[in-house]
Amino acid sequence: MVAALAALLIFQLAGEVLVTGARLTLPGFSFPGPVAGMVLLFVWLVLAKGPSASLDTSASAILRNLSLLFVPAAAGIVQYGDVIARFGLPLLLALVVSTVLTLLVTVGVFIAIAGRDKAPGADTRGGAS
Repeated sequence: MVAALAALLIFQLAGEVLVTGARLTLPGFSFPGPVAGMVLLFVWLVLAKGPSASLDTSASAILRNLSLLFVPAAAGIVQYGDVIARFGLPLLLALVVSTVLTLLVTVGVFIAIAGRDKAPGADTRGGAS
């Protein structure tokens, strides 16, 4: 389990190093290091054809206690309540609009990709001939 947790932290560190290097060579580059680490972890898991048993166990333990990670966010909401009260409506509007746009783009990409898999003239009704 310790090795699996170390692997997760190594991927996060690799993402941070990758993004920091990109920031040094590309001025104005902005990308979260942990997200880059997750992308690297995803690629590694795809190439390895899934997680090892210890990584699966460690990830399950983290997910079981995920609610504890939201405590700092809730404390931040309480601490910055006055800011949220002042800018709450624009923040809510930005969240709703960005969520709707994300869903629309996701559906569009899905439709575009799903359409490429069908052969021309293939039966799209899904029934037996």
